Amino acid sequence: MTETGIHYLDASGPEGMRLYAIGDVHGRHDLLAAMHRRIESELEYAPGSDWRIIHLGDYVDRGPDSKSVIDFLIEAQKRDPRNVMLAGNHDIGMLEFLANGEPDGLFMNYGGVQTAQSYGVDLLRDGHWFGKADAAARGHMALVKAVPRSHVDFLQSLAFSVSFGDFFFCHAGIRPGVPLDRQSRQDLIWIRDAFHDYPGLFSKVIVHGHTPVAEADVRANRVNVDTLAWKSGTLSALAVNGGDKRILTVQGKAL
Repeated sequence: MTETGIHYLDASGPEGMRLYAIGDVHGRHDLLAAMHRRIESELEYAPGSDWRIIHLGDYVDRGPDSKSVIDFLIEAQKRDPRNVMLAGNHDIGMLEFLANGEPDGLFMNYGGVQTAQSYGVDLLRDGHWFGKADAAARGHMALVKAVPRSHVDFLQSLAFSVSFGDFFFCHAGIRPGVPLDRQSRQDLIWIRDAFHDYPGLFSKVIVHGHTPVAEADVRANRVNVDTLAWKSGTLSALAVNGGDKRILTVQGKAL
């Protein structure tokens, strides 16, 4: 576990409220649980403080245990609604696959095999793909049966953005020139270049994931905490306490 202070980012959280924004998890239940333990141990030394733990989406796909990640998040939110869950494009992609079984969608092409395996549904036979359409049809029927209704309800309940203090949180980023309260859901979970390449300041600092970086990328207008946790074994989070900002990381096994 490590942390790095940020002394040059001119933004603050609400007075008396600690904020923690956790990057893309992608099926790494081990890292998510470790990050929560890290945050909880910190909060124990700040009794009476208000807080929010903001999860920036992409809970499923690619990593080995998407089912346990969703179980963990559902239980965390039941314990305390100050655990805030935002939607990522992969989370919406899973919902879309459950609804229509699309063989060429995000789910089938980018990590849905691992998600299905975590629910006990195997899209592989003897180490080889079925034909894609056949795999999608078989997988769709089996996965609809295997995924608990509570998981579907959870995915459908995800917000697309939230704001506290000088920070705006979303999965992917925002469309420059569009007010924060008028951003499209598509941009909030998918945007890249138009957002990344924008040199100016926004009305708030945007905290996001979606685009993997070797280590958390802190800029004047945005903070990216997607450190490819599913593969690198490093899950990152932004911690804000008033004007104090830090990057927290937990380490696990790289895949």
